[in-house]
Formats: sequence, structure tokens, C-alpha cells
Amino acid sequence: MKASPVLTALFAAAVGFFVGVSFPVDITPKDSAAGKYLLVLAVGYAERGNVNATVHKFSENFDIVLFHYDGRTTEWDEEFQWSKKVAHVSARKQTKWWFAKRFLHPSVVAPYDYVFVWDEDLGVDNFAAEPYLDIVRRHGLEISQPGLDTTKGSAPMYDITARKTGSEMHKFVEMMAPVFSRDAWRCVWHMIQDPEEQIGVVDAQYVVHRAVPTLQGEGDKEKPGGRFEVRARQFEELEAFNSRFANADKELANRSSSTLN
Repeated sequence: MKASPVLTALFAAAVGFFVGVSFPVDITPKDSAAGKYLLVLAVGYAERGNVNATVHKFSENFDIVLFHYDGRTTEWDEEFQWSKKVAHVSARKQTKWWFAKRFLHPSVVAPYDYVFVWDEDLGVDNFAAEPYLDIVRRHGLEISQPGLDTTKGSAPMYDITARKTGSEMHKFVEMMAPVFSRDAWRCVWHMIQDPEEQIGVVDAQYVVHRAVPTLQGEGDKEKPGGRFEVRARQFEELEAFNSRFANADKELANRSSSTLN
């Protein structure tokens, strides 16, 4: 049985990242067969029942990594047999995206077609991972998420993420249960929690912004191009975008409804 890429690479990536950093991190890599897909969950032991239900929705084609924010890892192996086949990373009081930035470098995720970066508290009674990926492939989705059932649980943060009855998919994703293709993750990873320590103003060398309106008067010579006009145009275009977005979503819902009728 060969070692899973993520279960072996995680350890090396983490050691390289944390050399010289005094932060308590515990990593337990596991040897298992390499999967085609990756499931990542940020978990606490109190939610183990729901995590167990989630894990059982994913087949042997998935490698699994648990990011523990409460420092409790050994109890999982004692209670769940599957826990001995997954990788465990522990750092107290850290978030899903904190873990993802440090342990899911694109080179680590590269062997996987898709990576599920999920919360621990999702109800999965009506979810099946492989049929989900069939739909993702059919529509060519690079970033996706399952629809949210509004009849149970908390209300969705955005109405557009709610499941649309009679529809196979619609276009919007938030960060509670995202699924990324390999290529999409390569882009997204670089936008997660860019370290502020690597951003700064070099005070010893400075310049003067002369504020020359380089685009003023370009195009239509009849129209003014001052900064206030430009800013007003920005807000107008944002409002138009939001309006088109809302109308498009309504039209899609109406088309789906009329198709059913």
C-alpha cells in the first residue's frame, strides 16, 4: 500500500513552514492508499458525531485531513476506526483558512482532481460526493458548493446559496462548503491570508504622486473625466452589476420553474 501524497507531503510542508516559529502544531501523517480527491475539515471533538456522518459520505477515492482547532486528536483514533487512516493536524484556536494557507500548498493538493474545504457542522443526509462531482464535471465548474436546504438548520448568509428546487445547479459560491478543482485551488490559495509581515511602506525611499489624470478626456471629448465623475461612475456601474446579478438569478429561477410546469 503506497503512502497518500497529501499524508506524506503535509508533514514536510508543515515542518518547512514552522521552522523557527514558536507555535504549537502537532501533525500526525498516516499511510493509506492514494485517493483521487481530498476532503479537508476543521474540527473540534465536540462535533465528532457530525464529522463521523460526513466522513462516511465520502468513498475510498477520497483522502481526508482533519484540522483540529481544540488540540484533541488521540480520542478520534480511539473512537473511530477511519480516523487511523486520515491525517491529523492540530493547532489550538485556529480557523479553517489558517490551516489551509499553511498546510494545503498547491503542490500538496496537486495530485487531487478536487479538494473539499468544508466546515464541520454540515448536515449531509441528502449529499453524495461522487454524484456531486459528476454534476461539477458536467457543468465544467472550477469552484462549487452544494445547495443549502433552507427548511432545516440556520438561514443561509446569502439567499442565492439556497437550494433551488428543480434545478441541478446555479452560479454562486460562499466559503462554508466550497469545492475547488486543482487549477482553481492554485489560484485561490495565493489569495488566502496573505501575510501582513510581507507588506510594507519603505519610508527611507519616497516619491510624490503628482495626481495627473492620465485618463481624463480620453474617449469622448465632450464628457468630463475628473476624479469625482470617475468615482460616481464606479458606483453606477457597481449598482448596475448588482441589479443584473439579481435579475439574472430571478430569471434563472423563473425558467427552472416554467420548465417544471
